[in-house]
Amino acid sequence: MLKKALMISGIVLGLTACSGGGGSEETSGGSGEVDTANAEEVFQQNCASCHGGNLEGGAGPALNKVGSDMSKDEILNKIKEGGGGMPANIIEGKNAESVAAWLAEKK
Repeated sequence: MLKKALMISGIVLGLTACSGGGGSEETSGGSGEVDTANAEEVFQQNCASCHGGNLEGGAGPALNKVGSDMSKDEILNKIKEGGGGMPANIIEGKNAESVAAWLAEKK
């Protein structure tokens, strides 16, 4: 019983932490290059509590090789739609695009 309660508390805490602000809206200057610093900052502020600070996973799946399985558009769609315990639109706009492009490079 205690183990189940701790697990549920951890999930709720993780989802609550994931719902933080969207961070900076800056991305690449339209050149098509990924603004790695911005993407990493947005990820750390909004996603790391579930996916790990080093993309190693935790409450959410590991993302250290997500680009091997998903394209930028597929990752962006997952960010927008959520699913599997991840809330929809956890990050939005240019920040979501920046993070999706950055994660798509992880192979």
